[in-house]
Amino acid sequence: MAAPGLPTDPAGGPPPPRRRRSLAWRVGTPVVAILSGALFVVSAADSGGTDLRPGRYTDLAGLVEAEAAEYEEVRQELEDLEDEVDDLTEDVQTLRVTRTRGRIAELRDPAGLEPRAGAGVSVTLSDAPADNLDEAVAHDYKADRLVVHQQDIQAVVNALWAGGARAVTIAGQRVITTTGIKCEGNAVQLQGVPYPQPYVIEAVGDPDDLMSALEEDPLVAGYRSDSENPYLEIGWEAETEEAVVAPAYDGLLDLRYARPVAANP
Repeated sequence: MAAPGLPTDPAGGPPPPRRRRSLAWRVGTPVVAILSGALFVVSAADSGGTDLRPGRYTDLAGLVEAEAAEYEEVRQELEDLEDEVDDLTEDVQTLRVTRTRGRIAELRDPAGLEPRAGAGVSVTLSDAPADNLDEAVAHDYKADRLVVHQQDIQAVVNALWAGGARAVTIAGQRVITTTGIKCEGNAVQLQGVPYPQPYVIEAVGDPDDLMSALEEDPLVAGYRSDSENPYLEIGWEAETEEAVVAPAYDGLLDLRYARPVAANP
């Protein structure tokens, strides 16, 4: 007779023996748990509460926005320091200083340090649609003809100056004689700040003269030809404007340049 409380085999025999876990399973499970916990602790300590993944920015627009914000902070700090210097120099009242200040005041407007407003033109340059890439390559066009380059922006700006522009802006930033334009990846860097396309270029001046200058410039004509090519269709828009506002230039004015090292005697 089977012992009370114990299950019996249907055939009437003793119950089958219970299977025991293997030694590897019993030892391995807690070891894995301990190692996992240790990895979590190490990751938390290394990250300092931040993301350990290498990319902080998920797209180009985020990177451009962050760098532009950083530049704006530095520019504001510079402006505060320049105001402080101006306040300190107000107490200097010599004849030479007075004459120099008068000369500076005369040159502020042609140097782009005073705002300008009036009739003019607006030109917008933008990359070709992404869907055009395959068709362009299939027709033996280089892929770089689908994007706006620094030389395209420079060609438009130079044409506007030739047309008698009294002030020019790119992305709302005043262009002066020392303004640098350069490609930086998929964005164009203007005076050290990256700007994504589309690129809006505005000029204050006689609208008819400015539009004529754009039509006659050979470099701009080449760009416009690509804008009309159905396999490229790079962006081009040019319109006359009744009111264009060009703010005063507020960036760095100091020039920096390299000097050759003197040869050893």
